[in-house]
Amino acid sequence: MSHDSRQLIYSHIATERTTDLRTKNNEYVFRVAKKANKHVIKKAVENAFKVKVVNVRTLVVPGKTRRVGRHPEGKTVSWKKAFVRLKDGEVISIFET
Repeated sequence: MSHDSRQLIYSHIATERTTDLRTKNNEYVFRVAKKANKHVIKKAVENAFKVKVVNVRTLVVPGKTRRVGRHPEGKTVSWKKAFVRLKDGEVISIFET
């Protein structure tokens, strides 16, 4: 797996829950490549945002069955979510409001 952070980190997830995690636990939540492991995600976040990562938790969000047009059902793709905890005092400034 390539270690280019632009190919591993797809987007930041901004919801009420992730905002609470960011303020209380200094955790940021990202949508990442499905084949990326915790070590690769840690290096990618550290290189992309110049911060020190303490912990990474990952989970695969399973695809859901959906109705697609006239067809009886289809399935959305599954994807991987990464919870990245930073060292105390570290922040990713572009996500702070």
